Amino acid sequence: MASSTPDPRLAFRIPSLPPSFYYIPSFISPEEEASLLSKIPPNRWTNLTHRRLQAIPSTLTKSNTLLAAPLPSYLLDPIVTRFATLGIFANTPHKAPNHVLINEYKPGEGIMAHEDGPAYAPVVATVSLGGAVMLEIGNSTSEASTVNPAPTDTHRILCEPRSLLVTLAPAYSTTMHCVPAVTHDADLQRATVANWDLVGEAWRYSAADDVDGSGGSGGIIERTTRVSLTYRDVLKVSNAASRVLGLGGRR
Repeated sequence: MASSTPDPRLAFRIPSLPPSFYYIPSFISPEEEASLLSKIPPNRWTNLTHRRLQAIPSTLTKSNTLLAAPLPSYLLDPIVTRFATLGIFANTPHKAPNHVLINEYKPGEGIMAHEDGPAYAPVVATVSLGGAVMLEIGNSTSEASTVNPAPTDTHRILCEPRSLLVTLAPAYSTTMHCVPAVTHDADLQRATVANWDLVGEAWRYSAADDVDGSGGSGGIIERTTRVSLTYRDVLKVSNAASRVLGLGGRR
């Protein structure tokens, strides 16, 4: 008999976007946010042109394989525990995330439009820490340049500090996303922000002449440093490293 239990994610679906975008404000508490930020290793950053990142437990091999290793405890509790309650990774091969990308964006930094690709199960769960940011998403296009891809039919999602953004299939493979490299995000209101009615503290981002998000001059986010935790389930996992180290029997 089919379960009659309602899907706990439905209340957080962004209705104006393609199916399978979900936004949950205040997914973690301010205290949990501060604890997470304090536990990110300061000596593991890889510096890129417009951001820096850490791949936990490691980067993938050239064949898109993850060398099996557990995620550190600070990335598991409480975040992955809450993922399980919501069933976010319930249908992926390993039933839980096994890889986390930690990205840090300072004001004026961002990432170009991209897809997450076939190395992962079609589930992405991103927790935002620190500053707020506008994420832009759009339809993938076969005509887009591989050097500077340009998605079509673009929408914007406001990612507040401590929020969770989840992308599932089919949106995982039919959309691209980017973080514009700007010092501020402008024109914030209901008409221009896809998840406005799900934002926990929309009043923080509204213009002074816009009392309900439906007009006025549009609010502005002055960028501050933002850290994102992007959880995914890598499809191909190798236990070779564990066997070499004599850990093959451990679980």
